[in-house]
Amino acid sequence: MNTTLSKSEIETLLTPINGFLHCTTPDSWLQRAKQPESLPILLRDHMVCELKAAQSAMLLIRRYAVDEASGNALLQWLKPYEDFTYRLVGDWQQLAQNNKLNKRMVPKSDKPYSQELIDKMVLLIKEELHHFYQVLEISHELGIEYDKLTSSRYARGLLTHVRTYEPAALVDKLICGAYIEARSCERFAAIAPYVDSRLGNFYISLLRSEARHYQDYLTLAAQISDTGISDRVAFFGDIERKLIESPDDDFKFHSGAPAA
Repeated sequence: MNTTLSKSEIETLLTPINGFLHCTTPDSWLQRAKQPESLPILLRDHMVCELKAAQSAMLLIRRYAVDEASGNALLQWLKPYEDFTYRLVGDWQQLAQNNKLNKRMVPKSDKPYSQELIDKMVLLIKEELHHFYQVLEISHELGIEYDKLTSSRYARGLLTHVRTYEPAALVDKLICGAYIEARSCERFAAIAPYVDSRLGNFYISLLRSEARHYQDYLTLAAQISDTGISDRVAFFGDIERKLIESPDDDFKFHSGAPAA
């Protein structure tokens, strides 16, 4: 696992992220995250977030870019991870053997952006599933076993505002994906100095891929939109800020300011 990011490299990666996000993580969230008793929740939720990121990318490919047979292959690819996460079925140590898509994706001929969406999202899925497994490995080393969690309000709070007609719905989903990835990147950097060194190094190692993921989402949104995306980026940026800054009773990796 490559963790050799210098201070200047980290700053280079975070500068556009911090410019994109409308706020930084509240200090109250960081203070809560630094508490030893918060670590199991952070690790378990982080693992689930990696799977959800892969699922979101898979749904975009299936909905907008590939034929039915290719879509079914994507479902089978993620099934062992979903079985373990949501149904506690299977051996987590076997999951690393499943991170391979065994079928070539066939793009829909009527969608000019299909191939680029496939290429970017398949790479994202592979990386997120690899990160999912790495979180499980570190959790096991730290004596934290996985158990099911309820979902936080964060992603739902963004996606509630997605428009209902195409291609606007796809553009909005991609912008939401960009904010989720950017916030993940910002929080990895914020919490890394305060956790176990192995975990902190792991979080720093994720910055490069998370930064690229948010840019890939924005690039696709700009290519697909008929009218430009700046207004929608600003719209979702304000929603994301409110979710991060407002009081939140449920402490999770993407939760808001812990309620008093």
